[in-house]
Amino acid sequence: MKITVLCENTTCSRSIGAEHGLSLYIRTERHKLLFDMGQSDLFLKNAQALGIDLAEVDIAVVSHGHYDHGGGLGAFLDINKKAPVYISKHAFGEHYNGEGKYIGLDPLLLDSTRLIPVDDYLRIDGELELFSCNERERKYGTDPFGLGIKKDGNIIPDEFLHEQYLCISENGKRTVISGCSHKGIFNIMGWFLPDVLVGGFHFMKLDPMSDGEGNLTKAAELLMRYPAEYYTGHCTGETQFAFLKGFMGDKLHYISSGNTVTV
Repeated sequence: MKITVLCENTTCSRSIGAEHGLSLYIRTERHKLLFDMGQSDLFLKNAQALGIDLAEVDIAVVSHGHYDHGGGLGAFLDINKKAPVYISKHAFGEHYNGEGKYIGLDPLLLDSTRLIPVDDYLRIDGELELFSCNERERKYGTDPFGLGIKKDGNIIPDEFLHEQYLCISENGKRTVISGCSHKGIFNIMGWFLPDVLVGGFHFMKLDPMSDGEGNLTKAAELLMRYPAEYYTGHCTGETQFAFLKGFMGDKLHYISSGNTVTV
């Protein structure tokens, strides 16, 4: 399969834009997939520059209910008239950051007939599965880093029930695509034991030059226990990636807007 990064915080070319967000175009043997849509229509512009026709996408997935992954959903629905969009049934909750800013999806899109609400598990076909893992044990604790959800008029720490993961089985290999890994990258690796993990680790708040050094060192040690190969970016953080790379070497790769990787 080939994965092209349509949107990420960084870019590999002056002709390809970047923004805080994530969008991936995935070609498998059976499907043309769109996983996440960034925070704007930038992913559409980048796709056009890269010669990718998103009108031909046959399946789309929104990883979770934050603006930097589903902000371009309306733009996608306008340009693509056929693809179902698989999204957690919890995705349209009222999500806020640590400063009290709304970071959720456009509630006007909730009534779209193209959206397919997903519970804890859905097998799309023999190649594609979606998991939320909300009923699974989180062996490793996670820090929401101030991210919250409004319930009964109060903003409480988010448990990220709205986050889901795409598992692609192809040619005897299991690839897991995760938007931000809010439920914990170590938990995700333990749940799925993938051959390849693509997505953010949500380490950007851990400063490797101060109190985050110990956590990042432990993270590298834990991730190295698995035989998997990792492709990451977005909420992992560039400085944090460089720190991890020093431990993980060729097992860890950064993906920027415009990059294409073959899995």
